[in-house]
Parts: sequence; structure tokens; C-alpha cells
Amino acid sequence: MTNLKIHGDAPLGLEGVEGGLAELRGDCARMVPHWVAPAGIAPLPVSPSLIHGVTVPPASARLLDAMSEYGD
Repeated sequence: MTNLKIHGDAPLGLEGVEGGLAELRGDCARMVPHWVAPAGIAPLPVSPSLIHGVTVPPASARLLDAMSEYGD
């Protein structure tokens, strides 16, 4: 998530921008047909016997071990 807080009197660089949010939303709606996402390729399942060589640094293992269970 992006932190959009502006500190001080920093210029936004929007002095010459015309229109408003409604116009921007309209422009985006007109562009939707041009933004076609490719069809996702579903990965094939991997047998657990083929998964090997995964290492976890000790500090990460301690961190995860110290975390409480979900929902606590």
C-alpha cells in the first residue's frame, strides 16, 4: 500500500491539469477495452517428493515460531 501523505507545502505538479475526478474516471472507463489482461496459465501441481532443497534461515524460523497462531 502506498503512503499518499504529503508533508509541508510540496507542489503536486497538477497546476496545469484541467478537469476533475469525474473526467479522469470517464477517461479510464473509455480505456478499459485497451487494457486486456492475458489469460492466466494455471500451474501444474507438483508432487511433494519433488520439492527439496528449501532452506529457512534460523532467524526467520525463530520469527515464525514466535508468532501467535492466526485468530489469537
